Amino acid sequence: MVKERKTLSDAVMQRFVADPNSIQADEPSTTIALASIKLPIRRQSRRYFDPDKMAQLVASVREHGILEPVLVRPVGDGSYELIAGERRLRAAQEIGLSQITVVSREFSDHEAIQVALMENLQRDDLNPVEETEAILELLAIELDTNIEEVKSVIYQAANAKNRGQVLKDNVSLQLEKVKLCLEKLGRFNVESFRSSRLPLLNLPSNILEALREGKLEYTKARTIARAKDEQQRNKLLKQVITQNLSLNEIKARVKESKPNSDLEATPEQVVVNRMAKIAKRLKKSKTWNERKKHDQITQLLDELEHLIGDN
Repeated sequence: MVKERKTLSDAVMQRFVADPNSIQADEPSTTIALASIKLPIRRQSRRYFDPDKMAQLVASVREHGILEPVLVRPVGDGSYELIAGERRLRAAQEIGLSQITVVSREFSDHEAIQVALMENLQRDDLNPVEETEAILELLAIELDTNIEEVKSVIYQAANAKNRGQVLKDNVSLQLEKVKLCLEKLGRFNVESFRSSRLPLLNLPSNILEALREGKLEYTKARTIARAKDEQQRNKLLKQVITQNLSLNEIKARVKESKPNSDLEATPEQVVVNRMAKIAKRLKKSKTWNERKKHDQITQLLDELEHLIGDN
């Protein structure tokens, strides 16, 4: 009988969250040729490297060398696949190092992805978009499914809660795994991740790109996206980046950018819109409790009906 193997998250994830260095500490370091290291085929969580931070790292590596080994796994033919430490690898390549210190460890494909995601989440200050995508990838691994299914589970849970419904057993089990994984990360619960992070992935492409590059905070990005007119939204995005507008200033400009429907509407539409607003206010008004005002309103309605006629 083959003993069931625990997943990496069960065996290592808790320890790794507490101490990211613990993975590398399990194995002695060694020096290998820089050229023998390949980047993984799968997409990395980090896709944007801040030029200023990279320049600082390059200067540090030039002066002190690589102070912390990168994590790799052997893939045959004397080659290695990078698991964690891409910024250090890039810095070493930029200054022309031929050798680099590594910790080499045997990982399955599944484990390699998990460790890479955990290392990024714990150590590299991912921007909010990359962090959100990395967490979704990690959750997909935990649930043995794809990212769209993970998002579906989270949204189903929210809808069921709002409607007072009970989740199906399979969705409920998936939700528990999501909760446990987020709990281990210690950054979000299911609801905060759904409400504050998932909407980021639906932002207009130029706002998403600016957010990836660290040019604005995600709260500002979401507020800018509320401007419906694309031209006004793009103009506001440039102003926020160049003028470093506060969140309150952005909210005010978004409000100002909303089209004045009364100016664009026909005279008939203006009257209808006005009547709708009055009816809405009447529902909440206390004037119905005053007999005199009640009679005046009724009289005005009678006059209006007479003006309109049977049509």
